[in-house]
Amino acid sequence: MTPAGVLASTRRLADEVLFPEAMRVDGLDAVPGAHLDALAAAGLYGAPAPPQAGGLGLDLGSMCAVAEELAGGCLATAFVWIQNRGLVTTLAAEGTSAALRDQWLGPVCQGKVRGGITTAGLIPGAPLLRARPAAGGWQLAGEAPWVTGWGLVDVLLLTARGPGDTAVTLIVDAAAQPGLAVSRQRLAAVNASATVRLRFDGVAVPGDRLVSQAPFDPAASLRPDRLRIDGSLALGVTGRCCRLLGPGPLDDELAACRERLDDAVTAEVAAMAQARAAASELAVRAAAALAVRDGSKSISADQHAQRLAREALFLLVFGLRPAIKSALLRRFGAVAG
Repeated sequence: MTPAGVLASTRRLADEVLFPEAMRVDGLDAVPGAHLDALAAAGLYGAPAPPQAGGLGLDLGSMCAVAEELAGGCLATAFVWIQNRGLVTTLAAEGTSAALRDQWLGPVCQGKVRGGITTAGLIPGAPLLRARPAAGGWQLAGEAPWVTGWGLVDVLLLTARGPGDTAVTLIVDAAAQPGLAVSRQRLAAVNASATVRLRFDGVAVPGDRLVSQAPFDPAASLRPDRLRIDGSLALGVTGRCCRLLGPGPLDDELAACRERLDDAVTAEVAAMAQARAAASELAVRAAAALAVRDGSKSISADQHAQRLAREALFLLVFGLRPAIKSALLRRFGAVAG
């Protein structure tokens, strides 16, 4: 299927399956498995992997377009699905061992094995999560404050800080095990994403689950190409608000924000921070406009306007980086320009 065909089928799925259920999902503790099964059946779990590996071969631009459509259908579903991207792209990368690729990539592309992610070890400063060599593999200690999809994913692509200030990336079972404590994070929006805090106290990981060990680079999490796709979630919420509002000037702002994000992929880090901030702010304004247009009924618990407003609030802080935070505060007039 061509990228355009994938995008068209994704929009149908978002409009016909996800959006009609979005209000119901908003009140659930977990995204329905049937929603994730539908994404798997559409091949979207393997979207960025090459066709010869069982994927759809989508490039970053097409992946962002797919994420935008899904977020406009049901942000909670899109949020769980997007966690899998790190696992599938890592497994498909040339530097990953053939043994790991052969074991995991096919089932991941098919959605038979679904991945989550935590990059707690990449947060600058004192490590939140550490990995040290142990008999037969690795041992984990510390915490991962935000892990999405617990009970909906099978494995985590986990990055911890290792010996010699390295970043150690492992594939870890997303299941109860000795030394692991799980506590639910209750969220004002996308609570059905089943996001949890994990505490590790000597959790053992077999040596054959090691993906990589490389020098820790604080700038790695600031790469524009890594920050781009998160902006698509804000675009998706804005797009749904625009469609509910009907044609208007916000449509042009949405297109401009999308273009700005795309242009920032090949620009300096500061450009992506500004583009991400612009996309997040637009989602807030679009949701506010929808609420005002709909009037007092918009604050009823069964209305899309209040759900989208809460989701826009969530996206102000999801995937936040210091430069994005500063740019947002300036946009909101909280600090001097």
